[in-house]
Amino acid sequence: MYAVTVSESFVAQHYLTVPNPPPEEATLHSHAFEAEVTFRGPELGEYGYLLDIDLARAELAEAVDAYRDETLNDHLEGNPSVERLARAIFDRLADIDAPAAESLTVAVSEDDKAVVRYAGPLS
Repeated sequence: MYAVTVSESFVAQHYLTVPNPPPEEATLHSHAFEAEVTFRGPELGEYGYLLDIDLARAELAEAVDAYRDETLNDHLEGNPSVERLARAIFDRLADIDAPAAESLTVAVSEDDKAVVRYAGPLS
């Protein structure tokens, strides 16, 4: 299985909407996020690579730009968890032009304290 991984850092804000959140989580605050995406596939494409790395980098940058310096509550349905952010980034990348890539894993780190992953097949 071949795998290509690219990453992008960004800062975004949120506040939790769960019952009885800790006071510091209930008010608007920022996190430094790192989004790392890994494309996988068993065979290489016509030109000898799984996907164009420059394309992968550009698509990831565009996907996280939707959240960069934004309030996640304004963009994610429900409580703006890192899990929902990982899924939203996955959904933005799911139609990338990479015929040899069969699956995608999105890993989002929040302040170097936790990593959340969402994975699935590509269309």
